[in-house]
Amino acid sequence: MKIIFKLQPNCRRFFNLSSFRLVSIFFFLVSCGAFSQEKQTDSTKVNSLDEVLVAAIRIDSKTPVTFTNLNKKEIKTRNLGQDIPILMNYLPSVVTTSDAGNGIGYTGIRVRGSDATRVNITINGIPYNDSESQGTYWVNMPDFASSLESVQLQRGVGSSTNGSGAFGASLNMLTDNYSKKSSGEISNSGGSFNSRKNTVKFSTGLLNNHFEIAGRLSVLKSDGYIDRASSDLKSYFLQGTYVGKTTLLKALAFGGKEKTYQSWNGIDAATLESNRTFNSAGMFTDQLGNIRFYDNETDNYQQDHYQLHWNEKISDKWNTNLAFHYTKGKGYFENYIEDAALTDYGLLPVGTEVATDLIRQKWLDNDFYGTTFSLQYEGSTKIKFNFGGAWNRYVGRHYGLITEGKSLPVSYKNYEWYRSRSQKTDLNFYAKANLVLADRWNAYLDLQYRTVGHTMLGTADKFLTLTNQNSYQFFNPKAGLTLQISDDAKIYSSISLGSKEPSRQDFVDNPNTAPRPEYLQDYELGYQRAGKKYALQLNGYFMKYKDQLVLTGALNNVGEAIRTNAPDSYRLGLEASLNYQILPHVLWSGNVTLSQNKIQNFSEKLTDYENYTEKIIPHGTTDIAYSPNVIAGNTITYKRGAFEGALLSKYVGKQYLDNTSTEKRSLAAYATQDLRFSYVFSKLISSTLLMNNVLNSMYSSNGYTYSYLYAGELTTENFQYPQAGFNFLLGLNIRL
Repeated sequence: MKIIFKLQPNCRRFFNLSSFRLVSIFFFLVSCGAFSQEKQTDSTKVNSLDEVLVAAIRIDSKTPVTFTNLNKKEIKTRNLGQDIPILMNYLPSVVTTSDAGNGIGYTGIRVRGSDATRVNITINGIPYNDSESQGTYWVNMPDFASSLESVQLQRGVGSSTNGSGAFGASLNMLTDNYSKKSSGEISNSGGSFNSRKNTVKFSTGLLNNHFEIAGRLSVLKSDGYIDRASSDLKSYFLQGTYVGKTTLLKALAFGGKEKTYQSWNGIDAATLESNRTFNSAGMFTDQLGNIRFYDNETDNYQQDHYQLHWNEKISDKWNTNLAFHYTKGKGYFENYIEDAALTDYGLLPVGTEVATDLIRQKWLDNDFYGTTFSLQYEGSTKIKFNFGGAWNRYVGRHYGLITEGKSLPVSYKNYEWYRSRSQKTDLNFYAKANLVLADRWNAYLDLQYRTVGHTMLGTADKFLTLTNQNSYQFFNPKAGLTLQISDDAKIYSSISLGSKEPSRQDFVDNPNTAPRPEYLQDYELGYQRAGKKYALQLNGYFMKYKDQLVLTGALNNVGEAIRTNAPDSYRLGLEASLNYQILPHVLWSGNVTLSQNKIQNFSEKLTDYENYTEKIIPHGTTDIAYSPNVIAGNTITYKRGAFEGALLSKYVGKQYLDNTSTEKRSLAAYATQDLRFSYVFSKLISSTLLMNNVLNSMYSSNGYTYSYLYAGELTTENFQYPQAGFNFLLGLNIRL
C-alpha cells in the first residue's frame, strides 16, 4: 500500500502521467495484491453510516421541498467525460451551457432561470461555491462524476445548508461510499472534436473489517467545438476510510488541474452566420498586417481539496457529524493585449510610445478552510431533528502581472499593476425538525441564522480602490406541511425565506452604487402520486424577490456577468414530471416547467458616449434575463437484457439577454435530440455510445448583450455561445 500513498498525493508527478502509464500503475497495484479481499461487515451498516455524512442537509420524502435524486448507476450511465451540469441537463427546470460547445471545459447550469451563483453546491456537506464570486467552476474538478455516490438537486430555497444562500436550487453531492469488496476499474471514452477521457479507479475493500483505501486518476482532453477551445484536464481522488461498530472516519484528498484555451468572448451575430465556430480570443495583427492568434491565450488553475469527516453513532437515536476541510486554489489566465494604453497599467510612456502590445496575467491565489458539524436525532417515527452549522473562512489574493511588452524595457518584466486581498468569514447555525402531527400529517420547521463578514482592501483592475468592509446578518426560517392523502399520494406546501449577500464582483462592477443584499420569499405547493407503473409529481412555486441581483446581460473585462439590484421581481411557475412504464421494456420519463419571470417597474440606464451623459429608459414590467417561460425534457428508454437504448429530448424557450424584453436582445428557442445506447457484455465489461444533437440543430444556449447611445442613436451588440451540432462519445468500461 505504500506505493499508493507515494503516487497519489504527488500532484506534479501525476499531472505528467500519460494515460498508458496510469493504466500501467493500476495493473501494477492489482498484481501486488493491493486489492486483497477480507471478510466483510453487514451491508446495512455500511450504507447507513456513510449516508449520514450529508443527512443533515439532504431531505427525504416527508420534507415539503421539491427535489430530484440521481444515484450512482444513473450518474455512471451518463458519464463519458462531460461536466456535471451537462449530466443534469434533463432534470426539471434545468438549462445548461458550454463555452467550448461540447460540454467539456467551462460549463454552466441554471435552475428556474437562476444562474450558478444562486445554486448552493456542497460536497459531503462542505461548501463548494467560490466564496467571493459565489459561482461554481466545474472545470476545476474534471471527471468528478466518476467519484460520486449520489446527487440531490433541491429546487427553490430548499432546506438550510452550509455556504452561500440558495436562490434557485441546492445541489448536494456525496462522494463514493466505501466498498465492502476490492475492485478495480478502467474507463475510457472518446469521440468528436478529438475528445477523450481515461480513468482508473481502485478500492481495497474493507481490510480487516475496518479499513478501506480507494482512489481515482483521470485525464481528459478535447479540442472543443469552438476554434481553439481546447481543454487539458487532470484530476485525482483519494479516500481512506475507517469503519467501526459506531464510528465512521473518512479522510479525502481530491482536486484537479486545468488548462483551457479561452472561449469566453462568444461570437457576434454577423460572424455567427458565416463562421459559427469563430473564436476571437488571442487575436492580433502582426507587423505584416496578418491576423494571428496568440498560442497561450489560456486559463490555468489548480485546486486541491482536503476533507476529514467523523461520524459517531452515539445510540440508536443519536448521530453526530464533525468535519474539517481545507481548499487551496491558485492560477491565472493570460491575454495578449494589442495596442494597450500604458496608462491603463500605471506605466509611463516609453519615449514617444504611449501604447504597446503586451502580455498580461491575472492571478488568483486563495485559501478556504473551516469546519461543519451536525447532531441528528431520530427517536421514533414521529420526530426527526437536526441541529448543525459551519464556520468557514476564505482568503483571496488578486493581482495582475505584465510578463512581456513589445516596447517595454526588461525592468518591466513581471511588473505588478494591481493587487488586492479579500477575507470572508461565514458562520451559520440551523435547526430542522420533521414532526408527525397526526396519522397522515407531517410538519416541517427549519430555522437558520447566518452572519457574514467580508473585507476587501487594495487595488483592483483599472485602479479601482477597494476599501469595502461589510457585515451581514440573515435569519432564514422555513416551514411546511405534508398530508399523506393515501398510501400512494401526498400533497405538501411550504414557505421559505432566503437571503444572500452581494459578491466581490458586484462591488467591483458597480463602484459608484454599492450593491444591496437580496431577499426571497419562496412559496411551494406540490402533489405526488406513485402507482405500480407510474410516478407523478406536480409542483407550483411563487418566488418573490426584494433587491434581487439580476443579470444585466453585459460582461465585465474578465468575462463574468454583471449584475444589478432590481427592487421588485418574482418567478411564478408550474413544474410537472411523470415516469410511466408504457410497456414491460419501455419507460417514459418527461418533465415540463411553465413559468413567468418578471421585474416590476424596470428602468434601463444607457450611456451616451458622445457627451458621456446617462439616459434612463423606463420599460415597465419585463422578463428577467436568461429565464425561459418553457423548459421541457423527455426520455424514452428501452431496456431488454444486456441492451439499453434511450431517446433524450430537450426544449428551452426563448431567453432574453437583458431585462428589457427586447426581441433583438434575445436567444431563439431551441430543441435537441440525443441518443444513448449501452450494452453489458458481461459483469466486467460494458460499453456506452452517446450521440448528441442527432438532428444537427444549430442553436445557442447562452449569450450576452451591450447597448449604448452615441449622439442619441441606440446601438446594440449581441454575442452568443453556439453549441455543437451532431457529435458523439463512445465509452468502454472494464471492471476487475
